[in-house]
Amino acid sequence: MNKKYIVRLLDTEREVLRDVIKQLKGSSQKVRRAQILLKADVDGPGWTDEKSADAFSCRVQTVESIRQRLVTEGFEVTLNGRKPDKPPREKTFDGEQEAKVIALRALIMASATPFCFCTTQKYLAVKRIRSSMT
Repeated sequence: MNKKYIVRLLDTEREVLRDVIKQLKGSSQKVRRAQILLKADVDGPGWTDEKSADAFSCRVQTVESIRQRLVTEGFEVTLNGRKPDKPPREKTFDGEQEAKVIALRALIMASATPFCFCTTQKYLAVKRIRSSMT
């Protein structure tokens, strides 16, 4: 089967990939991508997708997508992955509000035990914290 995305690495790219593999720099995903790219290089070993998938314990589709990403998006994006545009979720509380919520939760959990002689004091403390949060 003819490959649609052919991997041709420059000498500098090969050196970067070898360095990542040799020193295990970065995440395991990064090291695996480096291994796959080196073996898929047509000027190097030129392994088939099936052989690379077997050797690196991944799916053939993973090897295909790494080759495609190299050709379409470039070497750096392929090796390091895409950076997210924005954080997954905005923070709900700042540090001070978060501390108050934690304190309130601790007081509520402490006052949940029945027949505690200091329940009134805990109730008043919870009430004070609630009023300061609003």
